[in-house]
Amino acid sequence: MDDTRQDHAAQTVPDYRLGVGGIMLRDAWYYALPAHALARGKAVHRMLLGEPVLIGRTADNKVFALRDTCPHRGTLLSKGTFDGREVECSYHGWRFATDGQCTAIPSQCAGQRPQPQDIRAQSYVVAEHQGNVWVFMGTFMGSGKVLPPVPEVPVLGDRFQMHVAVTFACNIDLAVIGLMDPAHGAFVHRSSLWRKADSIHEKHKAFSPLPEGEGLGWRMDRHTASRNSRAYRLFLGGAPETEISYRLPSVRIEHARTPKYNYCGLTACTPVTADVTEVHHVMYWDLPGAAALRAVMGPLARRFLDQDRRAVMTMVEGLKFNPPSMLVQDADTQTRWYYRLKREALAAQGEGRPPRNPIAPVTLSWRS
Repeated sequence: MDDTRQDHAAQTVPDYRLGVGGIMLRDAWYYALPAHALARGKAVHRMLLGEPVLIGRTADNKVFALRDTCPHRGTLLSKGTFDGREVECSYHGWRFATDGQCTAIPSQCAGQRPQPQDIRAQSYVVAEHQGNVWVFMGTFMGSGKVLPPVPEVPVLGDRFQMHVAVTFACNIDLAVIGLMDPAHGAFVHRSSLWRKADSIHEKHKAFSPLPEGEGLGWRMDRHTASRNSRAYRLFLGGAPETEISYRLPSVRIEHARTPKYNYCGLTACTPVTADVTEVHHVMYWDLPGAAALRAVMGPLARRFLDQDRRAVMTMVEGLKFNPPSMLVQDADTQTRWYYRLKREALAAQGEGRPPRNPIAPVTLSWRS
């Protein structure tokens, strides 16, 4: 069956059972933390893709990332000290510059090996962009590869307003497809204020592949927000035009605009381990009264994410019984695309070639 017809057919063997479920893609940017959470002269421990990572900010305001284990005996470097220039291991006092180069081994005598110049801790490429800190998890260093662009929101990159995070006890795939699902809103996010049970109606949305250079993914083309999107109307003062993009491995970017105001949301799923995913949501806007809006939007955003978390957890519980399940036309097409693109990314990495985007422009229809 060709790809286009397969997208529009019911599928009784979901893609997450076809060999890529739970695999954590490498050679990609992953969201680590909001930039404001990392003070000068401080360093923090994070887990990314099952790896311990030490992320810090130097005294001269540069962000860095090292593997959070000492090359000597494996002690967590985050349990030691950081003076704004070098990290010192708490066990034997080995010191490391922020590029990973060892600068001191107090126990070694002259002529003994190793000496500091012989030792280097693993470092990661890190980027601070639009109020966020991203870590590139892959094999870039020394490989000659060209880094993909850091995920970014359009228009409002200088208007970072707030960040919320919720932990999902599942693999990254189930978190991603749970969040991108277009048909759950009237059930999972039901509210007398912005989405009632009887608000379901038919929707038709045009989709296109992301342009070359923007990553492997797709875009829900700009459209007028649906009649039942009351949250938009309440927030922006009217029905906005909206564009939503998805980019592997796990980034969703939304831009909503009215003639007066803009809103951008960046959602990124970061696998902590194979079975735990941290979901980050960052909000940007240019509406007046930012402080008051943050006081309102913070609890609402956490509530939305927690509703999604609980919905995904019910799916996780059911999947433990290995039940028959299916992907349907057209509401589950984006889930199919996600797994297809993930397979293509893995194949491209294995074959040493650039990935090819198999998605073609199409209009999808569903009721929600």
